[in-house]
Amino acid sequence: MEGILGRKLGMTQIFADDGTAVPVTLVAAGPCIVVQRKTEAVDGYEAVQLGLVEAKAPKKLSKPKKGHLDKAGAPALRRLGEFRLGQGEDAKAGDEVKVSIFAPDQYVDVVGTSKGKGFQGVIKRHGFRGGRATHGSMFHRAPGSIGGSSDPSRVFPGMRGAGRMGGKRITTKNVRVVKVDEEKNLLFLFGAVPGPRGGYVTIRRAKKG
Repeated sequence: MEGILGRKLGMTQIFADDGTAVPVTLVAAGPCIVVQRKTEAVDGYEAVQLGLVEAKAPKKLSKPKKGHLDKAGAPALRRLGEFRLGQGEDAKAGDEVKVSIFAPDQYVDVVGTSKGKGFQGVIKRHGFRGGRATHGSMFHRAPGSIGGSSDPSRVFPGMRGAGRMGGKRITTKNVRVVKVDEEKNLLFLFGAVPGPRGGYVTIRRAKKG
């Protein structure tokens, strides 16, 4: 299986055999249930749709989603995700996918939604330098010129400016798996993972690196 769904629990540290402190992010990965098997003949590609089984099941589901889950014989699930299947890999509806598909020292890509930071200026949003802070300067955190007045007499599309920051899909690549706890369905990843505590993440085998 290429990947699994989970929730970010937060950061901590564990100690290596030589006593070095290793910063890790804890992810409650799985267990997941195969809700749908997509095939080349019917859907045009080989993939599986997984659903994340959580301790607290959702109380309300839309009728289309409830019918979709009932057809697969799956319980009430809040989060669904799709993963491609490679050659020789197979699965069927109802199969269980656990964190044991990963191993220590393996590299994975983690996909999540970054923290929303609201409307921000250009210095925080894009890292602009800003103007000098002393000697009567009236140009501190302003963006500066964004185009000529006579020519081209407009602002080009894509110009960096103030606006809504965060809340976007982020992929952190080549994150090392430090430890796998199969009993508690925990994954210890070296370094930071996008999103807030409690946010949903998708963990899949690293595509590059």
